[in-house]
Amino acid sequence: MRSSFRRSVASITAAAMLAGCTTQMGRIGADDGRDACRAYVVQLDSTGDFYGEDILRGAAIGAGTGAIAGGLLAAATGRRGSDILAGAAIGAVAGGVIGGTAGYITARQRQAQNQGALVQAVGGDLANENRQLAATQLAFNQLVDCRVNTASRIRADVRGGRMARDQGMALMAYQRDLMRRDVALARSINEKIGTRGGEFDTAIETLAPGTKGQVQARRAAAPQPTSARVSAPIRIRPDGGSAQVGQLAPNERVTVRPAEGNFAQVETSSGVVGYVPASSVGVRGLGSPTAGVGGRGQDGEFRQLAATNIARRDNFSESVQNADRLAQGQGFELAGA
Repeated sequence: MRSSFRRSVASITAAAMLAGCTTQMGRIGADDGRDACRAYVVQLDSTGDFYGEDILRGAAIGAGTGAIAGGLLAAATGRRGSDILAGAAIGAVAGGVIGGTAGYITARQRQAQNQGALVQAVGGDLANENRQLAATQLAFNQLVDCRVNTASRIRADVRGGRMARDQGMALMAYQRDLMRRDVALARSINEKIGTRGGEFDTAIETLAPGTKGQVQARRAAAPQPTSARVSAPIRIRPDGGSAQVGQLAPNERVTVRPAEGNFAQVETSSGVVGYVPASSVGVRGLGSPTAGVGGRGQDGEFRQLAATNIARRDNFSESVQNADRLAQGQGFELAGA
């Protein structure tokens, strides 16, 4: 009986893996062999699978627990494999009703024996989510850098006479289409992140009121007009190693607002939006978005985890917007080539 059950589980697992490959192909399309950034597309899509799982959602907490309990109960009573699967399904339905109507934080509250255990459980979920958000952000950063750098090489080849202008325009149009698909993929992932984030926000406000307001208040400065003090590369994100999307000229008029680290976000008169060193436009960077949030002990550690989660969600959403603006604007034009 056990070997038969194991074969059933193996068959289900293999089918699920095959279905996953088929689903991914449907999301990102087939590889035509021309996309130099394809590996980053696959990586981004793979990180997005995490957010499609409902494990941190209220229904999933109840359903997952119920399914395990139902399956174990059937197995413990010596039932056949089909009965074990049926028991798991029944448990999942019962658990899903509880979790789905109560929500994530309520389900966690019911599981926890005391407030300390609740904070620890939600903190663990936040830490796991934060690790995944970092992986998703890295994958998207690498993909966007690859696209922008590819476009820059096409411009350089046309400008240097190594490529005909017509060929350059065709390749640039191809890269623009790919970038728009990348943005659509990232937007779909961001929507899932937002859904989960809404549930985390409720939990955070319950356990650490005011944390979200503290984080977002640091980014609330309105853009201000100013003139650039010095020339500086305009980059796709506040990172000196990220792809360059423009060049700031001395005394150029821009609108500016402080950004993370020692950077500022600028928008030029021609519509280029990106990041430059804060000192080049006479402002001070924001430093860490979680600075000043936290404290000592379990509450302080939880607030730091919560602030990091909020900041990383906001950062990914902003990076998707920036990439979309680039794809729709001047990021994939031959310009003066």
